[in-house]
Amino acid sequence: MAGRVKVCLILEGSYPYITGGVSSWVHQLIGELEDIDFVLFTISPATDQPVHYELADNVVAHHDLVLSQRRGSKKRAPDKKLILEIKSIHDAFFAGSMPDISALIKGIPEGHSLSSEAMGSAAAWEMITSRGQLKNPAYPFANYFWAWKSAHDMIFTILAAALPEADIYHAVSTGYAGLTAINAKIRLDKPFILTEHGLYHKEREMEIRKTPFIRGYQRDMWINIFNTLSRMCYRHADLIIALFEHNRRLQLELGAPEEKTRVIPNGIDTVRFMVKREKREGFHVGLVGRVVPIKDIKTFISMARIISDYIPEACFHCIGPTDEDEAYYEDCKILVKSLRLQEKFKFTGRQNVLEYYSFLDVLLLTSVREAQPLVILEAYCAGVPVVSTRVGNVPELLDFDDRFIAPPKDALQLAEGVKYIYKHPAEMEGVIEKNRERVLSFYERKSLHQAYRDIYHEYGLS
Repeated sequence: MAGRVKVCLILEGSYPYITGGVSSWVHQLIGELEDIDFVLFTISPATDQPVHYELADNVVAHHDLVLSQRRGSKKRAPDKKLILEIKSIHDAFFAGSMPDISALIKGIPEGHSLSSEAMGSAAAWEMITSRGQLKNPAYPFANYFWAWKSAHDMIFTILAAALPEADIYHAVSTGYAGLTAINAKIRLDKPFILTEHGLYHKEREMEIRKTPFIRGYQRDMWINIFNTLSRMCYRHADLIIALFEHNRRLQLELGAPEEKTRVIPNGIDTVRFMVKREKREGFHVGLVGRVVPIKDIKTFISMARIISDYIPEACFHCIGPTDEDEAYYEDCKILVKSLRLQEKFKFTGRQNVLEYYSFLDVLLLTSVREAQPLVILEAYCAGVPVVSTRVGNVPELLDFDDRFIAPPKDALQLAEGVKYIYKHPAEMEGVIEKNRERVLSFYERKSLHQAYRDIYHEYGLS
């Protein structure tokens, strides 16, 4: 249709295969912007993942790039010019500068895997061995080699990917999604929009540092790669969007040009979450989220034990899917049993959260990492007070009120917040009303989606 903008959404490890915050945001954005055509370009760790969302009619195509899948390409002699370009880029990185990768991207034929070609080059092999001796002397060279190859196989796969046609390429993170958008900008000369819900390089660094088998220079190499990918994305993006001001400032610290940055928060359908409250017998504490380690359900369970001793009538509801990490779910069930909470603590699985918002007395968020959690906005709109860990934009959403904020994994401090709400019902009425008014004023989803519609028209029709 003439005049319709086509946006390629580039997604790594999220929609439509994984449920949760980023995926919900993508699904709602597509559904709201019915006048925009979307192409999904997903980057996945494995083939044949189940799709957890029904794709809207304005999703006109879906391309899935599986990083673990081997791709054949015609054998040819190593392209010395490309190999020297790779070496030059590495030299610049090691010197602390940010090289221009345009020549490398333009020199890789679309669909061609550069990995085997690089491994067969004397120049590339000399570069790898010398770097290993310089940076990785305390560990076996084989460890360094396979780490280097794994990282560069994925990078080369991204840089050679066949890109779908679109007017705008919108990456919903840096990392491999952002590198795909850089590829599109350089090859196709199309606008690159970046939205960061969290900070990808920070999240990957946390994961890497917790992984015991990634050590020494392997660890440093992976951290540097993800930091470099973020810096490259900030350099090439036409517009860089953060969900809140603190993250925008962190983007600036890593080199994002201030004139390219903008804050567009997440929003919710406020009408939907204005539920009718129906008080139930007892005191009900709920957590809305997936049963996965990042949500730290075990701290919720530990807090439940503390509150159960203080508020005998308390009941606890863990509301969300339990099938994404079955081993972790089993551990959580064992913890519930060992703390003798079986009669008070329920894993509900996937549910209509509106039913729970209608009677919950407190919403708890125990995550060890978040960006701008929508469940807090939902609870505020529904009239439910919140106690949360100090992660992402939570302090701002909770008005920097330390009565209701605790460090991650601090079950005792979280329990103190719940106790305060239990002991001060009259005071909480004013807090609840203030929170609801703030959501209605600043976090209405339709107006925030309109900001993206305006961006797509500005960049896609220019």
